[in-house]
Amino acid sequence: MAQVTIEKLTKVFKQPGGKTICAVNQASLEIMDGEFLVLVGPSGCGKTTLLRLVAGLEEINEGTISFDGAGINHLAPKDRDLAMVFQTYALYPHMTAYENMAFGLTLRKVAGAEINQRVRETAGLLGLADCLDRKPKELSGGQRQRVALGRAIVRNPKVFLFDEPLSNLDAPLRAQMRLELSKLHKRLAATMLYVTHDQTEAMAMGDRIAVMKEGVIQQVAEPMVIYHQPANLFVAGFMGTPPMNFFRGTLAQREGGVFFEERTLRDTAAASGFSLRLGEAGTVGLAGHIGRAAVFGIRPEHIAEKLEGLDAGAGQRIEATVEAVELLGAEAHLYASTGAHSFVARVQPGFRAKPQQKISLVFDVVRAHCFDPETGTTIM
Repeated sequence: MAQVTIEKLTKVFKQPGGKTICAVNQASLEIMDGEFLVLVGPSGCGKTTLLRLVAGLEEINEGTISFDGAGINHLAPKDRDLAMVFQTYALYPHMTAYENMAFGLTLRKVAGAEINQRVRETAGLLGLADCLDRKPKELSGGQRQRVALGRAIVRNPKVFLFDEPLSNLDAPLRAQMRLELSKLHKRLAATMLYVTHDQTEAMAMGDRIAVMKEGVIQQVAEPMVIYHQPANLFVAGFMGTPPMNFFRGTLAQREGGVFFEERTLRDTAAASGFSLRLGEAGTVGLAGHIGRAAVFGIRPEHIAEKLEGLDAGAGQRIEATVEAVELLGAEAHLYASTGAHSFVARVQPGFRAKPQQKISLVFDVVRAHCFDPETGTTIM
């Protein structure tokens, strides 16, 4: 396996008429030997382009890629000692599962006995031992994806690249394959770069996550660091289901501490705007932002009718109007409005409320965040 270092990678596509699109902009990443790193972002953010640059399928405009300190920019894809698993399986329909898995080794003129050994060992690892004589049309979606994985594994490459390999599977099978891929990574101790637009996949699978937006890497960290300590407004809103709630307003210093004052988009006091006293521990860095506009962010699970162990007295409870309640079995999602902003809270499955009902909710401000609305950077 290998350590992958990506330094200031840039890819610009030229369009008809002379226009250009910067798909990847000065991207830098270090993927440790044996690490599973997930590159996540919305469609069109440049994550697949970055993967293709590593694979050698796109020409690099600027920057370098190296494996274990050795540059690979000049190497053709076949010489980079990596394997790529695609979203569409890319299996040969006229070949059996065995032949598909063995094809790459056959091209490299590996001895027949070794090919047979590698293919059958990998098939056993992936639960495909009984499927090797079948052609792709005779396999389920999950089995086809396993064959595509097996074709990559038998090569024993330095680096595995995955381009949204589970997006064509239905939800239950996707969850199962997530688990199997995570187990496979632990068994192989392989270096893996995995691209997805699904932040749930990213949280569940990655040793670390790199969040990307418009060709720029926004933050690289372990999943729970990304979730609880987002670097900016975009990361905070993209990671999490349901996403973080955002409220626009201003920060004020009053007797009792620092308060967030809700405002409408016109920056005037909202008719039913709330005032929240922020936690003392988080307000240290807010001194330079008092009296200025801010975005207050809080995750749905940190809003409730009551929070055990929390004194929800002065400044930590708001009034809201119920818009809808989704009962989801193990939990419920409460959609409500303050008058200026709509938001969602993750509440207990026994929660009952009717639309237009007035309710009182507690915000766990210790777990909340504040962002600069101009730069998007986290200030608390």
